Amino acid sequence: MAKIAKRVTKSREGIDRNKAYSLADAVKLVKDRASAKFDETIEVAMNLGVDPRHADQMVRGVVNLPNGTGRTVRVAVFAKGAKADEAKAAGADIVGAEDLVQIVQGGTIDFDRCIATPDMMGLVGRLGKVLGPRGMMPNPKVGTVTTDVAAAVKASKGGAVEFRVEKAGIVQAGVGKASFDAKALEENVRAFADAVNKAKPSGAKGNFVKKVSISSTMGPGLKLDIASLAEQA
Repeated sequence: MAKIAKRVTKSREGIDRNKAYSLADAVKLVKDRASAKFDETIEVAMNLGVDPRHADQMVRGVVNLPNGTGRTVRVAVFAKGAKADEAKAAGADIVGAEDLVQIVQGGTIDFDRCIATPDMMGLVGRLGKVLGPRGMMPNPKVGTVTTDVAAAVKASKGGAVEFRVEKAGIVQAGVGKASFDAKALEENVRAFADAVNKAKPSGAKGNFVKKVSISSTMGPGLKLDIASLAEQA
């Protein structure tokens, strides 16, 4: 039998794996148990009552977290001319057109989020096999194919989080850092949950949100009382 590390054992003390905690209690417990030497990411996972194999049950969207993500996001923009200048002025880390397509095709992806103007999608479409599996392909539904590149860059830098349901019906995202104060994390969690609820597809039947859990990068997961997500902070 594998030996459980002392740090892991200690982090699990006082945790009832079967209890559904209120958001406030869960955030406090997760923060108290984030004992790694780095600033752990606080993550939320939602188990949804959908089957994403059906087109009318796909859940996808973007949410601007009110208190940001706490991480530095490197943004690449596919644009030309004035739009390229706008992207650079807004703080984009990489801006290009054909040259950037060639760099990505060569296997170099030195960015976390990708934005494109509509006129560039003919070129960017060639990168589907490279960017698609990484969840980085620009898409108008989440605001990453747009003529307002400045706003898109600022949103990405400021705390915009994309989400997409996985095959098992789970959608998850990082919603802040353990160093955030409790209120900021609660607001971010509620914003994320609200965005997922608003993205409920037409084909979803019955109970849409089945389970929700919260954890830190290295800490234990806690079940959340779904009702507490709708309460006012």
